[in-house]
Amino acid sequence: MSLDRLSLNTATTKRWTLQEAVDGAVRAGLPAIGVWRDRVQEAGVAEAAKIVADAGLRVSSLCRGGFLTAEDEGDATAALDDNRRAIVEAATLGTRELIMVVGGLPAATAPGGPARTGTTGRDLVGARQRVADRIGELAPFAAGHGVRLVLEPLHPIFAADRAVISTLGQSLDIAEPFPADVVGVVIDTYHVWWDPDLQRQIARAGAAGRIASYQVCDWILPLAADPLLSRGHVGDGYIDFATITRWVAETGYTGDVEVEIFNETIWDTPGDETVATLAERYLRLVQPFL
Repeated sequence: MSLDRLSLNTATTKRWTLQEAVDGAVRAGLPAIGVWRDRVQEAGVAEAAKIVADAGLRVSSLCRGGFLTAEDEGDATAALDDNRRAIVEAATLGTRELIMVVGGLPAATAPGGPARTGTTGRDLVGARQRVADRIGELAPFAAGHGVRLVLEPLHPIFAADRAVISTLGQSLDIAEPFPADVVGVVIDTYHVWWDPDLQRQIARAGAAGRIASYQVCDWILPLAADPLLSRGHVGDGYIDFATITRWVAETGYTGDVEVEIFNETIWDTPGDETVATLAERYLRLVQPFL
């Protein structure tokens, strides 16, 4: 039993600064950390890279790029510029994996917000095509920096406002025209556990060398008022981690396993307690099946 592939995603310990998250990971014996851009920008990109490097941790991923579905030309240009900045941040941090949450419908006023009035901005097929087109625009820049664009399918409950890509298969369809080291996918149990085609698509992703990250947390009920915050510790909900982890392992994936949890109660728990819990759950419910 070993923690040598376990990574703490900074979203799980939201109240911690980057320095505190790095220190907490080191205290718990974790070898890696997955970083959100808000923590990087608080510290400054160069300082963030130094904090992680000085601690001897590897950066399993940077989250997030994406939000590529805008119809307005000015908004689209701004999104592409922000994604280029994210690519540079990933390269500076020393990770090649930039997680891409591709964005919802233009009709969304904000993630989690109400729809705009009128009937425009609701073309789901068109929004998905814009994602594919803009990944194509970003791919050469990412490749030039040694960074992979990692498409993350989100549960369909988030299709309106956060990600018009809902399945691993859709992500792989968009990734397919590009080299595997330029565009990959992340398998996040919270978002894909329900998919009846999941085993086949995991095998497909593995055969193509596109699995860039494996993220784990549980689907818990009842849903929070904000469904985004309805993630729980592994073992507290409904997901069959043994089966999904076996499917991932059967592809030959040897990368890190990130724990990424959005949950107000967990955020309010002392960080060291949260890290101890996620490590124990990983050793008992995930690691034996890798």
